[in-house]
Amino acid sequence: MRVSPDLTRIGGETRSSRALFVVPLAIILAVTLTDLTTPPTVHLGPFLIAAPAITASFAGAGGTAVVGALAVGAQIIIGAFHGGLMTANHQAQIIALIVISGLVTSFRYATDRHRRRLSQVRSVAVAAQEVLLRPLPERIGELRIASLYLAADEEAQIGGDLYAAVRTERATRLVIGDVRGKGLAAIGDAAVLIGAFRGSAYRNLSLPGIAVHMGSAMCWNWHHIADDERNYLESFVTAVVLDVHDDGPVAGMVNCGHPPPLLLHRGEIATLDVGEPAVPLGLEVPKERDYQVETFRFQHGDLLVLHTDGVVEARNESGAFYPLRERLAVWRGGDPQSLVDHLHADLLRHTGGVVNDDAAIVVIARCA
Repeated sequence: MRVSPDLTRIGGETRSSRALFVVPLAIILAVTLTDLTTPPTVHLGPFLIAAPAITASFAGAGGTAVVGALAVGAQIIIGAFHGGLMTANHQAQIIALIVISGLVTSFRYATDRHRRRLSQVRSVAVAAQEVLLRPLPERIGELRIASLYLAADEEAQIGGDLYAAVRTERATRLVIGDVRGKGLAAIGDAAVLIGAFRGSAYRNLSLPGIAVHMGSAMCWNWHHIADDERNYLESFVTAVVLDVHDDGPVAGMVNCGHPPPLLLHRGEIATLDVGEPAVPLGLEVPKERDYQVETFRFQHGDLLVLHTDGVVEARNESGAFYPLRERLAVWRGGDPQSLVDHLHADLLRHTGGVVNDDAAIVVIARCA
């Protein structure tokens, strides 16, 4: 499991922040030496409060408290040197420095505690999301696979897009889909669909049977959500379900209103939009006759690119959509992972580093 960077902090301090302690220590030293060499009528001690205040911006509560104590010690030395430690002026400066240092340290402690809790919550969320959308294996059956997921929500690892792969008796079965909407509701719908897809693997259903099973699962899920939470009549999922057979260069596909896959074959790019796509899942109670299996050749050396509409509908600053087909045409070739890396960098370059909708890409190839 990946660990959030915040969890690597100890008391809010990192290795890079240790070097910054030179700044508050230099302030304490400079103020002390300057005050000791100036007439008693010039009071520079109040500037010492800058040391713990600056420390709190990069160090933890412990480091802030230590610097605050050093600042108070420096103020005491200054007062004793000028023979006025018991004067009201120096006592007021010392007390004020103690109070403010204590407040700064307390606020830093509260901030560190909040960050630790937030880091723990995020780590649990990341773990839960990775369980829901398990990374696709690099190799399954006769296939090599590479995948990419970009979530529109910066605080999330996944959203309403989904993909999964399972083995059947003589084929590898894959699904890629896109749930209407964003946020937690979309993640919940994606969880239902992936669960239905995985749960049906052992039943050895046909591709239309899989589509019916997933569509029925979505309809059941939405019908059991309160009307004040979701109008299920406006909910749907687009998806492509694939069977890549082991015993020949043939694959079967059922497209439920999803963007068609792209096939790279000997330098040429073909859009697999054969036939009429079926309606998206969840719009109506499905029947197997509503779904037609389209077959196509998928040979050694070919690459099959599955994607969601978040890829082709990603816009740049001028509002232009991402030209996936054109960008595939300039790719110099390689394995699925190199293509995914190419598309990842190119897509972020096109959008300026931020995607406005969840985007997923899966690239598969037959093993040599």
